[in-house]
Amino acid sequence: MNSERYSRQILFAPIGRQGQERLAHSNVVIVGCGALGTVHATLLARAGIGRLRLVDRDFVEESNLARQWLFEEEDAVQCLPKAVAAARRLRSINAEIQIEDSVADVMSRNVEELTRGFDLILDGTDNFETRYLLNDVSVKHGVPWIYGAVVGSLGATMTILPGRTACLNCVLPTLPSGAVETCDTVGVIGPAVMWTASVQVTEALKVLIGGKQDLHGFLLSYDIWNHQLHQLRPRKDPQCRACGQANFAYLRGATSHATVLCGRHAVQIRPPEPRALDLQDLRKRLESAGSVRGNDYLLRCHLPRYEMTIFADGRAIFRGTDSESVARGLYAKYIGN
Repeated sequence: MNSERYSRQILFAPIGRQGQERLAHSNVVIVGCGALGTVHATLLARAGIGRLRLVDRDFVEESNLARQWLFEEEDAVQCLPKAVAAARRLRSINAEIQIEDSVADVMSRNVEELTRGFDLILDGTDNFETRYLLNDVSVKHGVPWIYGAVVGSLGATMTILPGRTACLNCVLPTLPSGAVETCDTVGVIGPAVMWTASVQVTEALKVLIGGKQDLHGFLLSYDIWNHQLHQLRPRKDPQCRACGQANFAYLRGATSHATVLCGRHAVQIRPPEPRALDLQDLRKRLESAGSVRGNDYLLRCHLPRYEMTIFADGRAIFRGTDSESVARGLYAKYIGN
């Protein structure tokens, strides 16, 4: 460990040299590498976390650059997967630590493998289905995780310690009903992202150095534009499906194969099982349908009415429609059933 690099952090009494050593031997998985996740990754890499795994299913677009802190314009031009682009940047920031990138859609069939062996899970996701999945894997395996969400100028976060605190399912026993605001429908500002991610990472540092007694213990929400802070101390529910009854329904459930991406006028299609695509061969076949560009991780094809992004694991995102049936038809036509 390079003591000079972390000298100011070591001088901070709650961390000290012993705490810094613990950080150097810690493992953190960040699920979602967008606005929150890129701040998580930046702060933890600079703090000297020994091993980081970045998991994300998406690729960099120009609209990401205003709030997703690790990406540059060239990443969007190249359509790089977010996990890959973020990992590349972090390796130039701190070459001492281990940084892994995983271009994957987190679901019931892979979440346990993606999070196995890590000391803590950080939530940088954008949907509650994935968060309930993280909650289930956290409670089942006793791994702390830190929930975070941000939209508009409002951020929210809560730290879950399995066996000690309430879990997300205690607070929200069911998925939110009706239309839910997202960054793609009502926008988001960078300061709200920074506040939320900073609180999450501060809690993460406390957990990793063994300072769990210093955790704030609340479900916090803060509207940074209107300066409105709310604190709720959640209570464990003895009848909670997850931490009370060990009923890990989301780990057993099959995530839908077609997902409408809210606010993006796009649908993601995921094959029932991963399928390794030969992108070079597929590119040759698609060139007769429209203009194609890509890299080692994905292809983007512009069709007359739609834009199709195809990943090496068989996933595809069709922009220009909110219809699952249209997207399935395009998938079958251009990629195959």
